[in-house]
Amino acid sequence: MAKTPVQSRKKAASEASLVTSTITDDVLGASSGATATDNVAVSAAGSPVDAPADRLGDIFDGLMQKSTAKQLIYRNTQAAFDCLRQVSQELVVELSHKLNPLDASVVIEYRSINEMEFYIRFSGDLLVFVMHSNIVTFPEDYGPMPTPYVVADFRRRYFGHVMAYNFMADSIKYQRLNDPGYLVGRLLVNIENHYFLEGVQQLELPDNDMSDNLVTPEALRLFVESAMIAAVNNDLIAPLLPEIKKITVKQKIENQQISRGSKVGFSFSHEQQQPF
Repeated sequence: MAKTPVQSRKKAASEASLVTSTITDDVLGASSGATATDNVAVSAAGSPVDAPADRLGDIFDGLMQKSTAKQLIYRNTQAAFDCLRQVSQELVVELSHKLNPLDASVVIEYRSINEMEFYIRFSGDLLVFVMHSNIVTFPEDYGPMPTPYVVADFRRRYFGHVMAYNFMADSIKYQRLNDPGYLVGRLLVNIENHYFLEGVQQLELPDNDMSDNLVTPEALRLFVESAMIAAVNNDLIAPLLPEIKKITVKQKIENQQISRGSKVGFSFSHEQQQPF
């Protein structure tokens, strides 16, 4: 008896469904239960899957430990920076009183740029102090990181930092935007208000164990005084004649003084393999 068209279509659909079911079973390992991302079955068909772990506890612990610690470090760094401002202003006043009777043309000036930057101008130098807004850490073998003091508490691994840069005063005065500044020193402050100072050899750097180095007005004044001494003693070196024998029209229009000197006398302690 010949099959009707309807019967033929039902048979074809049944065969297609059987082929699809076979292929699916082969691919998924004959399981219709939950699978992982690699299509490996993690539970039988109809079995419940474990609920994902609650991450709120981990997030809360991270906020309470690391984030809270970083906020305190930031406040310590901000307090240290404010103290650095104060001792810098006092130092400028004292030096001005000493110099004015001798030579009134020698200008020493303190100026606040914003809440995170100020500078001291003295003679032809500009010493710029900048507080960074972020809290940082370092590789395991860098600076204070391997010391017993830092290793004992993970919170001591994080620091706020203040940089001191030396510019030529005329670079700012004449807006010579391509003139370089030179890092003189960097002050690191931790959660316990201890500090680590690193920089050029001319700085009077303390021992590299932070455990005894508390931030005090006396310590910060020593930092400023040492940075000023380093800047004053780092003389300008004039470029060689072949380096300035021609200039571009752009340099002329922008009033760039190609014959200006550059400071090349700074040498960092770590470059000489000496402890900070």
